[in-house]
Amino acid sequence: MRDFISARTHRIPPSGIRKFFDIVQEMDDVISLGVGEPDYATPWVACEAGIASVEQGQTSYTSNRGLPELRTEASRYLTRRFGVDYHPEDEMLITTGASEALDIAIRAVTDPAMRFSSPIPPMSPMAPPASCSLAACPCGCPAGWRMHFG
Repeated sequence: MRDFISARTHRIPPSGIRKFFDIVQEMDDVISLGVGEPDYATPWVACEAGIASVEQGQTSYTSNRGLPELRTEASRYLTRRFGVDYHPEDEMLITTGASEALDIAIRAVTDPAMRFSSPIPPMSPMAPPASCSLAACPCGCPAGWRMHFG
């Protein structure tokens, strides 16, 4: 059988974070933060909203930029929370997740001759996009330091 996958695609190594996710799925009493999955159930209000939208026939594709109402609300939130103004019509884009958003952002600002720096270990979408090459930057905490989130 002929292999229709491009040579470039074959050269992309498997994602380390995805391998980690697979290993963690086999372990008991471990909370995986590998792919952004929360360790709690989806709030019922979100479930109800999803159910209602299906019942109302809201099952078609949306704009590639995301629903206008969602972009408007996101803009209002950013203004309220951070005091920044983004115009939902031409400065905002809704993606399905952070990986897609990072990939789009990198592709938007890089050209083939450019190098893109990425922390090591990289996040899953950090295989270098076709638009640039990757310069790995080892990252970690110096001895005695702890990472703090929050």
